[in-house]
Amino acid sequence: MTSRFSVMNFEIITERLYMNIWEESDASWYRKLVGERGVDKLTLEDARKHVISLRDRALESGIGALTIRRKDEGDIIGYCGLIIGRSTIEEPEIAYELFKRVHGKGYATEAASAIIEAAAATGRQRLWATVGSWNIASFRVLEKIGFIRHHSTWKDNGEEVVWNMRDL
Repeated sequence: MTSRFSVMNFEIITERLYMNIWEESDASWYRKLVGERGVDKLTLEDARKHVISLRDRALESGIGALTIRRKDEGDIIGYCGLIIGRSTIEEPEIAYELFKRVHGKGYATEAASAIIEAAAATGRQRLWATVGSWNIASFRVLEKIGFIRHHSTWKDNGEEVVWNMRDL
């Protein structure tokens, strides 16, 4: 981990949500979430390996995505957190993905707002978010939490990726 940054809080509680670091048992619901993307569903073993990798990378780098559980219902609804992604450890990306059944209820905004506070507490000065130009719902969340469009890049398949930025 870069010593000039504090470790991110890996346990965050908001008004409606409890967020924490990945556990191996998260593989089964993560597999279902990935399946909602319309791509081939991961095998349970591949999902397990990915979840363990996410946890290990978070512990190694001091930042990571956290699972999101609704406090009242007790169900896991997705993840949100900081990743290196297309960016850097100094200026990481915020990432979030929630099950479709909970879209439109403000959970992504609530979780992402808490992650922004956690990022600021590490001493970071800026965050990024890269979003496919088709993803209107993610743009709405980013707008609510203070991100602005910065520039675009294009994947090999021609898909536009919009880079959004927020100073902390």
